[in-house]
Amino acid sequence: MSLILEANYSKKIGLPGYSSHQFMVTLRTEITDINTVQAESDRLYGLLQTAVDNALQKVGYLPEAAPKNGNGNGYNGNANAPRNGTGHSNGNGNGSDRWACSDKQRDLVLKITDENRLDKNLVEQLAQDRFGKNVKALNKLEASGLIDELLAQTGQRNNGRRFDVRATSGRAA
Repeated sequence: MSLILEANYSKKIGLPGYSSHQFMVTLRTEITDINTVQAESDRLYGLLQTAVDNALQKVGYLPEAAPKNGNGNGYNGNANAPRNGTGHSNGNGNGSDRWACSDKQRDLVLKITDENRLDKNLVEQLAQDRFGKNVKALNKLEASGLIDELLAQTGQRNNGRRFDVRATSGRAA
């Protein structure tokens, strides 16, 4: 007796300007032993995940995000640098300062980073490792996860409370 096992994997990556890239792969295979379902399922998942992740690393069209107000916030010391398609600044000094998360989340990330003297490159790397994108490209949910991680790393706890960054941050909301 043979069984058909079908698996698919999809990933959507948020981009600036309310845009996104998405890719999905589906595989179908035939197995003859029901006892191999779990092992074959694990193997297929790994293949699919690798295929989708590799495809999404090939940067296609990226829309230009319009700056909100022209004021830089100095993140990574190069707030106005455009993105080069990999999520990193190319250092030429022109471009957008738009963050995908809320202004309060942006201010809190900057506050935690500044007050704890965190290496901004390491914060960028943390965002890349966890979410596959730079800090400014994180949506609200992802920024929340990054903030929780930064608070944990700096020995601070959220304990379900909201942090009011307006009272302690010198930045405009």
